[in-house]
Amino acid sequence: MALIAGAGVNFQVTVLKILVAYPDGFAVMEDLKRDMAILATSGRDWADRTRRLAARVPDLDIFSQGLVERISGGWKITSKGRALLELMEARPTALERAEAPPVLETSATSPAPVPPLRQPADRAKRRRERRERRREARERARANAS
Repeated sequence: MALIAGAGVNFQVTVLKILVAYPDGFAVMEDLKRDMAILATSGRDWADRTRRLAARVPDLDIFSQGLVERISGGWKITSKGRALLELMEARPTALERAEAPPVLETSATSPAPVPPLRQPADRAKRRRERRERRREARERARANAS
């Protein structure tokens, strides 16, 4: 299928995410292509998210691993595909957290470490605000154009 030829792991993660959102996990090709186009142009958030998920399964191949089936003009996610997607989206296990870079120990003579900033929540809030401002600007532009 031309849509998957030479596709990267991020693309395959996106296919899984789209299919799992459909009733019975089935989407016809037109819907799948439309949703792919929307997500591909949705910005860095989606690309970063699929990159993080893809990093958990670097050798992903949705067809040869039986995660997606081609059926009557569309694709359908299998139960194996749903299970793998759940695994990819699961919070890191204790073992994975243990493999994270160690935190430096502080001695009694060294100053206390500075607590990390709450950037992810702040960043998400700023992103939402920017999206809202852009949406309002588009609506004003449409209203002025008519």
